[in-house]
Amino acid sequence: MNKTTLTYTKQLAESIVDGMQNVKAHNIVLMDLTEIPNSITDYFVICHGESNTQVDSIAKSVEKSTFEQLNEKPLHKEGSDNSLWILMDYTNVMVHVFYKETRDHYDIEGLWADAKITKIEE
Repeated sequence: MNKTTLTYTKQLAESIVDGMQNVKAHNIVLMDLTEIPNSITDYFVICHGESNTQVDSIAKSVEKSTFEQLNEKPLHKEGSDNSLWILMDYTNVMVHVFYKETRDHYDIEGLWADAKITKIEE
């Protein structure tokens, strides 16, 4: 990845985190997958909400933040029907917004434990 792309990808991840923080998402983590061979993306940004309504609000806030700050929209989004796990694909950054129990069940951080994980202060 060239330096310009890497810088933009970091800005995108920061914008996603801003969107999450705007609606008080819980336990935000940034997972750097750039050193993992054949990974599906460069970063995961993961958080959870305490209700389906909050999960949906977090996803909407992320979309608003990335659009306002960088004129970016997700390439694909799924999971909004039940708001247990909303996945948003920004190509180089994948966003996972979970309902707390769903996050505990799937344990994405454990599955990708070899990634560099940065916990974001709430």
